[in-house]
Amino acid sequence: MSSILERFEEKDEDIVLDIDKYLTFLIDNQYYAFPIKDVREIIEIQPITQIPEFPTYAKGIIDLRNNVVPIIDVRLRFYKPEIEYTERTCIIVLDIREIQIGFIVDTVDEVIDISKENISAAPAITTDRSTRFIEGIGRVNSKIIMLLNAMKMLNEEDLQAFEFMSK
Repeated sequence: MSSILERFEEKDEDIVLDIDKYLTFLIDNQYYAFPIKDVREIIEIQPITQIPEFPTYAKGIIDLRNNVVPIIDVRLRFYKPEIEYTERTCIIVLDIREIQIGFIVDTVDEVIDISKENISAAPAITTDRSTRFIEGIGRVNSKIIMLLNAMKMLNEEDLQAFEFMSK
């Protein structure tokens, strides 16, 4: 899984400043993306240790090379039905406030460039509760991609608990 990420970690001297890289993934056949600068690695789904009194969207923790990593199920965070994990299910590990946090997604798609001119503001008013996590909407060819802000997917209480666990 991490080979997708490794292919795009090379630095290019001719980087255009108005283009950003994103890791795209699918949840319920909809494209979403995290900024590649926040992505630490992509791993296969693995056994998760449940923690009492965690929020319902937080599945528990894993041990990743002697680091405790809290795991968030993006489907549950978006109020979508839980599904059984498959061989395509992955965990995207992000660095948030110097903490590693894993996000379970249906499947990883690709790393793409999105120019700022192809990014629109997120809708201001909608009935979908998950839009507060969306920073913008990217358009690449025929794909519409919801650009996520992982920090907004966690509340301050969650972050404090995760910081405590990671020490």
